[in-house]
Amino acid sequence: ILFDLNEVAVNRHNVIKRRNTTTGASAAAVASLASGPLSHSASFNSPMGSTEELNSKGTLNVDQGDDKSNDLVLSCPYFRNEIGGEGERNISLTKSNSGSFSGCESASFESTLSSHCTNAGVAVLEVPNENLVLHLDRAKRYIVEHVDLGAYYYRKFFYQKEHWNYFGADENLGPVAVSIRREKPEEIKENGSQYNYRIIFRTSELTTLRGTVLEDAIPSTAKHCTARGLPLKEVLEHVVPELNIHCLRLAFNTPKVTEQLMKLDEQGLSYQLKVGIMYCKSGQSTEEEMYNNESAGPAFEEFLQLLGERVRLKGFEKYRAQLDTKTDSTGTHSLYTTYKEYEIMFHVSTMLPYTPNNKQQLLRKRHIGNDIVTIVFQEPGAESFSPKNIRSHFQHVFVIVRVHNPCTDNVCYS
Repeated sequence: ILFDLNEVAVNRHNVIKRRNTTTGASAAAVASLASGPLSHSASFNSPMGSTEELNSKGTLNVDQGDDKSNDLVLSCPYFRNEIGGEGERNISLTKSNSGSFSGCESASFESTLSSHCTNAGVAVLEVPNENLVLHLDRAKRYIVEHVDLGAYYYRKFFYQKEHWNYFGADENLGPVAVSIRREKPEEIKENGSQYNYRIIFRTSELTTLRGTVLEDAIPSTAKHCTARGLPLKEVLEHVVPELNIHCLRLAFNTPKVTEQLMKLDEQGLSYQLKVGIMYCKSGQSTEEEMYNNESAGPAFEEFLQLLGERVRLKGFEKYRAQLDTKTDSTGTHSLYTTYKEYEIMFHVSTMLPYTPNNKQQLLRKRHIGNDIVTIVFQEPGAESFSPKNIRSHFQHVFVIVRVHNPCTDNVCYS
């Protein structure tokens, strides 16, 4: 877990200078157009989706992609392809367990966990109170990555309990908000004199730092483990030495302050997700071709049944993902499912309204083109996909699925 305050202080100045940055499919499309008509057509003939022609005058800084391609997807500027064989770094609490997961039976619990749960799915590192078997069972299930599971840390350990909140503007780190609470650990609350400090350190650039430090571990001129506790200044200087303590001001713990801090910590949580699905027939590769497939073929219908339930939109009362549930203006049906506490609505191209003699099919693209994640379903014989064929400022992640032996007992997907 990297938490480099010095680095963020340097990067902050670059972030301030940066304005709108073209990324994702729009960046790939711009890079493709910048290469000129001759090289643009040539790039589709290259087995690797060659992008060396992008190094024309004025485009020397174009990201070249990762040069990874296969039958499903081509290498593309500004994109990184995961086509299989990528390793997953092991997360552990000791250096002896770090590195790549070996898969051996003697691996530690952390190694066992990492084989099922990627680093992107870990947000809280604390000693678990639950039974180890329960953790092993939970680790075998698929997780939703990049979820800030520590977002409820303030609600659980600070809200409506005695604590202190400090706010300030550090010269190097920018706006900061610090919450700190002194408490007895649960396991010795009855007859022990040990204390610890829970701390939340928030900045505008860094991932929020949340954790606990034993009072005995903090160097101080004051006496440890007394009813009064250590000077909070010394606690903060020990935990975040790069922070200028003098910029902080103590806030009143009014309901408005504590509720705003909860909103700040939890604003990134979302349990409603929308995903686009595009249908690519044999010989197709461009978004215009995919959007203009009026209806789904048997292979596509078979695939959709794996993802979720076909629901009637009119009168639908659950997560609708901007679809019309009153007048059928966005189609009569859609695809919906739930996973754990998440609701997922799919924007399926063939379920959205089709407009004859309209190349762009804006009634479809207005939804799928605004989805960050898009599944591209390929029938056998479809051309390799490239994000440079997509014109969108929002589409950044593409999941390419190709069916083999559709509508048979031997159907499978790659």
